[in-house]
Amino acid sequence: MLSSLLHYQFLQHAVIAGLLASVICGIMGVMITEKKIVMMSGGIAHTAYGGIGLGYFLEFEPIWGAFFISITAALIMGYMQRRSQGSPDMLIGLFWSAGMALGIVFITFTPGYPPDITSYLFGNILAVRRADIIIMAILTVAVILAVAALFNQWKAYLFDEEFTYMRGINVAFLDYLLLVLVAISVVILIRVVGIILVLALFTAPSVIARMFASDFKKIMQIATLIGAGFCFFGLWISYELNLASGASIVLLSAVVCLLASAVRHLTKA
Repeated sequence: MLSSLLHYQFLQHAVIAGLLASVICGIMGVMITEKKIVMMSGGIAHTAYGGIGLGYFLEFEPIWGAFFISITAALIMGYMQRRSQGSPDMLIGLFWSAGMALGIVFITFTPGYPPDITSYLFGNILAVRRADIIIMAILTVAVILAVAALFNQWKAYLFDEEFTYMRGINVAFLDYLLLVLVAISVVILIRVVGIILVLALFTAPSVIARMFASDFKKIMQIATLIGAGFCFFGLWISYELNLASGASIVLLSAVVCLLASAVRHLTKA
């Protein structure tokens, strides 16, 4: 694959997309798992399918539909969660299924032949276009800036929300901003692993990174490197064995994560 990389632009785009995705996994994956909002992130991801369908129905770029719908859903979910004292599971389940249903409805009413939305559901890093790279790069920079500008506040918020509130930091703002960043991250990862598989790439690198470091910044850095490894070797497996790229990346992530957890458990026993 290395020799082909020099000759084929689609492979070059795939590698760049994988590197951008690994940065998002390293940053947002750690924040999501630390805040324990993995399932809520899954709910936000699945609402993006409604935006994909909306894009096809109204004949504009589907990824922008996913961007609009997922951010809207993130803000609504954040608002409803803050106003509710009960379990968020029912709220997550509602948005999870409603987002998928909305996408199906929009695609059903799209004129002409039904579009192929497989790459949005399961990812196809080999089909990433130059325009996708530009969108991913812009959104990745936006996420990095949002995290870097408030890095100390994020650390306090993620590890002790009550203490953060007592210090006078606007916890509500951080709540909403975190969910918006999750929505943006979902849009970045859609073309790499798809809506259905995005949770694995959010969680696996951060889980493994915690085995090697305890410092917040170092965990993010290690998770980024691990995510890059998953994307590159998953892409290599996909290219060599002619397998679906998103599934290859996610299966590799899951297997390595399970093996690392097992080895750590055995060494501690």
